[in-house]
Amino acid sequence: MAAMVEEQPVTLADSSACVDELIHRVGKRITLGLPLGLGKPIRFANALYQRAKDDPSIELHIVTALSLTAPGGSSSLEKRFMGPFAERLYGRIPELDYARDVIGQRLPENVRVSEFFFKAGSFLNNKDQQRNYVCTNYTHAVRDLMALGVNVVGQMVAPATEPDQEGYVSLSCNPDLSLDLLPLLRAREAAGTPVALVAETNSHLPFLGNDAAVETGQFDIVLEHAASDYPLFSAPQMSVSPEDHLIGFYASALLRDGGTLQVGIGSLGAALVHSAILRHRHNEHWKQVFDHLKVADRFPVVSEYGGTDVFEEGLYGCSEMMVDGFIYLMEAGVLTREVFDHAGLQTLINRGELTHSVSLDTLDVLRREQLIDSPLRARDVQWLCRYGILNPEVEFKGGRLRVGEQSLDPDLDSEEARSAIESLALGKSLTGGIVVHGGFFVGPEAFYQRLRDLAPRDRQRICMTSVNYINHLYDHAFGNQRLKAAQRVHGRFINSAMMHTLSGAAVSDGLEDGRVVSGVGGQYNFVAMAHELPGARSILTLRSTRKSGEETLSNIVFSYGHCTIPRHLRDIVITEYGIADLRGQSDEQVYLQLIRIADSRFQADLLKQAQKAGKVDASFRLPEHWCNNTPEAVGEAVKIAGDTDMFPAFPFGRDFTDEELRLGKALQTLKAATATRRGKLLTLWRAVKANDDDNRYQPLLERMSLDKPRSLKARLDRRLVIHGLNLTDTPPNTGNTNA
Repeated sequence: MAAMVEEQPVTLADSSACVDELIHRVGKRITLGLPLGLGKPIRFANALYQRAKDDPSIELHIVTALSLTAPGGSSSLEKRFMGPFAERLYGRIPELDYARDVIGQRLPENVRVSEFFFKAGSFLNNKDQQRNYVCTNYTHAVRDLMALGVNVVGQMVAPATEPDQEGYVSLSCNPDLSLDLLPLLRAREAAGTPVALVAETNSHLPFLGNDAAVETGQFDIVLEHAASDYPLFSAPQMSVSPEDHLIGFYASALLRDGGTLQVGIGSLGAALVHSAILRHRHNEHWKQVFDHLKVADRFPVVSEYGGTDVFEEGLYGCSEMMVDGFIYLMEAGVLTREVFDHAGLQTLINRGELTHSVSLDTLDVLRREQLIDSPLRARDVQWLCRYGILNPEVEFKGGRLRVGEQSLDPDLDSEEARSAIESLALGKSLTGGIVVHGGFFVGPEAFYQRLRDLAPRDRQRICMTSVNYINHLYDHAFGNQRLKAAQRVHGRFINSAMMHTLSGAAVSDGLEDGRVVSGVGGQYNFVAMAHELPGARSILTLRSTRKSGEETLSNIVFSYGHCTIPRHLRDIVITEYGIADLRGQSDEQVYLQLIRIADSRFQADLLKQAQKAGKVDASFRLPEHWCNNTPEAVGEAVKIAGDTDMFPAFPFGRDFTDEELRLGKALQTLKAATATRRGKLLTLWRAVKANDDDNRYQPLLERMSLDKPRSLKARLDRRLVIHGLNLTDTPPNTGNTNA
């Protein structure tokens, strides 16, 4: 850690006093930048928002992304289901008041909230948020925050927990934008604009070092009140469907040992992580599925770019979001490839000219590449100690190497000096390697606990850092383009899409009527980077179909009036039916490869549209072996590996109880059945006749507070639940393995 600055922030224990200090510094026109997701300082943000509600003379503009709120449900049944669940997971976490008012569309006139990324689908029908949405790449967010006039930044930080951390706090879950934003705000301050940087400590947040550890003096105000520290907002584990598992399986076959992995949030990411662990730990079973699906024969891109064996060299993670899956990959021995923050050193490792084991040969190679001199100089010794090539206690004094009381000749051409250096000064292995660079994290509580429990050495192998370092290749304060390219060999940048057009464009963030579903985030950056890095590939995953009410629709479409990734950046696309390798292909081949991995219920119509547009030869007919893309084929493939034993619904644990899983399935079925007016009437008619005469569902009805309904509405809800359970009730899937 660098030397501490002398300035110390104003440290307060009361959030209202923090607001007083803030207004004293910057006045009442406040543009507040808050981190994406987890890192929002809830106590401070709530106090400032309440002050703005009480004082209309304050102009407050909150600029952020992914404001997390506990799920509540919209219908009465959903509220009955989600209420106890939300209380169990979020009952001790204070609400983010402005976010709840955004959902209710009840912000006061003097408060505006702009986000550049939504929780998927949460604001489709919120006109205020649709109007205030800021469309930007993740890497441009800092630039756009500055353009919007941000003069206050608030962030939750982890306080020091060890003596060597004294004087520092950790940006922990959100160094992504803050590391670049803080110096820009200081420059703005130097130019005459008052600013305020506010930190709110929370002991529940894991202290992560490396780039994420910053001097406390970088902040102006620190809210520190341990008694009111609150648990971290958790994102429950999502169930992984058989379709998700097959998508993840195909993606795992494209991972190159010794390569680089980026992966997104959600069930598709979890499926990939699970299959990667299967490939490593249960390779024989993994290969059974690989052979059953005839992956090598049907999709030759796997043989050229992927692999089927265990990960002997291991993977390195470079992902804007450090999902909990990276921890499972670490624990499974998959995420083990360390990278170093020196391009020359990393290049030599990539070429196999240096290993992690240190010897005199290490010094000879470094000298040959002119990374060190002989005799060794002070700067050489400092550099060699930094990476563990020399023992950390080695010093350079008076032109000699000092190891305790020993004084050694630094001349690498002297056999006597070499022998002394080998026995007294050499380290054993390289140190300072990183196995994952991440920009932000949010996940289940079990993930946070794993981070808190990490051994110091494993914690040091995680570097939370700037998203501008991770998401593109341009030179950055933490490393230039040469370093990034050396670290990110065999990059596999894996993200999900909602739809894909036959021409090769991906739809990931919005609808053709202009409404925003989520946001671009970093997807475009990673796709573009895959086209720039030698040997890298962009992999977009999507389920082949989706449900709209009772209707099944194809997610592979002929065309669509919005795109996130343009067709000229098309690369690899995966559905549960296989892999489409689109890079460098003609339009006809692109259209056909995507039709090949579409659901067979839609292939004929897609082909007809392509032929009508002149993109596919009119004489082309669908090969018979393309036409088995059915849900039944998915189920058969999953069973090859042992069904739920190898592909469980919750491979990394779950937050829902058995009862909640059964109820959730029933409620989802009811929601789909009542999506149309006809379906709603039919469902109500059938529900009226539903009874639980043998008390089969009594515990489930008690969970929904419908065991003794009093009102007419409650009695109808009870019958609806019974009807839904009659349609869906099966013993719950309790699979909970980590492969």
